Amino acid sequence: MTNSGGCASSAAAAFFEALERVHERPRPFERSTTRELWTDPHVSKGLLEAHLDDTVDAASRRPAFIDASVAWIATRFGLTADTAIIDLGCGPGLYTVRLAERGARVTGVDFSESSIAYARRAALQRGLSIDHVLCDYLAFDTGARFDLVLMIMRDFGVLGPGQRRALLARIAALLAPNGRVLFDVDSLAAFDRRAEEARYALDPDGGFWAPERAYGFVTTFKYEVERVVLDKHTIVERGRVRTVLDWHQHYSPGTLAAELADSGFEVEEVLGDVAGAPYDASTDEFAVVARRLSAP
Repeated sequence: MTNSGGCASSAAAAFFEALERVHERPRPFERSTTRELWTDPHVSKGLLEAHLDDTVDAASRRPAFIDASVAWIATRFGLTADTAIIDLGCGPGLYTVRLAERGARVTGVDFSESSIAYARRAALQRGLSIDHVLCDYLAFDTGARFDLVLMIMRDFGVLGPGQRRALLARIAALLAPNGRVLFDVDSLAAFDRRAEEARYALDPDGGFWAPERAYGFVTTFKYEVERVVLDKHTIVERGRVRTVLDWHQHYSPGTLAAELADSGFEVEEVLGDVAGAPYDASTDEFAVVARRLSAP
C-alpha cells in the first residue's frame, strides 16, 4: 500500500518552494545574465529577428527613427571622412552601416555572434569597410581613438554600478582628445510608470525563450531608493530552469550628470533621444552628449 497522500503533499511542498524561488527578490544588480542572454544560440536568433523587425521598437528602433538619428548625428557632430566612430553594442549594424554610408570610419562591437555575422554580411553586400568586432565591449581594447562613441537603445542602464564605472573608464580611453559620447537612458518618468507584478505564460513570447515547450514566469520588482526596475524571467524547460535578470537603472539628467562626473565626464547637452529631440521630462527616455573632462 502506497502513501499517495504523502507523495502528493511532498510534491506540492516542492512546487511551492520552487515558486517561492521564482518570486524571490534579488538585491539590485546582484548579478548579471546579459552575456548568457545574448549568446544563447536560440535566444540570440530571436534577438536578431527582433533587431530586424521594422514594425516594432524592440531590440532596435524602427528604420525611420534610425535614419533620422543618423542624419542628426551627422549634422550635430559634423561627420567627415576623417571622423572615427565606435558603436558599442552595435547589434546587426543598423547604425554602423548607415554611418559608414555617410563616409565616416566606423567600428562596431558586440558579443552576439549572430548579430556580428549579420552586420559583416550587410557591410560586405554594400561594399563598406567597417570593423565589426565580436567582443564584450567591457573587455574591448584597441590602440585606435574615436571622435564619437555611441551606445544606443539604453544599454548603459542595464549594467550594474561597477560595470558602468568600468565602461566609462574604457570609453575615456577610447576617446580622442576632443571626442564625445552619445547614449540614451531610461527616465524617472518611465520608473514611475512601472508597477510590481507577476505574470505567467506557456511558451512565452511566442517561443522566443526556448525551441520546445517552456513555461515562463516574469516577476517585476521595483527598487525605490535606487530607482531600478528588474524584470526577472524564469524559464522552465523539460531539462533545465533558467533565470534571466533584465535590469533597468533609471535617471534624471541630474543623477546621470553626477554619475558621469564621478568618472571624469561632463554632460554637454541633454536631449529627448538620440535623434536630437528636445528633452521632455515626461517621456520614457532621454539622451546625453558628454565629453571627457581630462585625459586619462
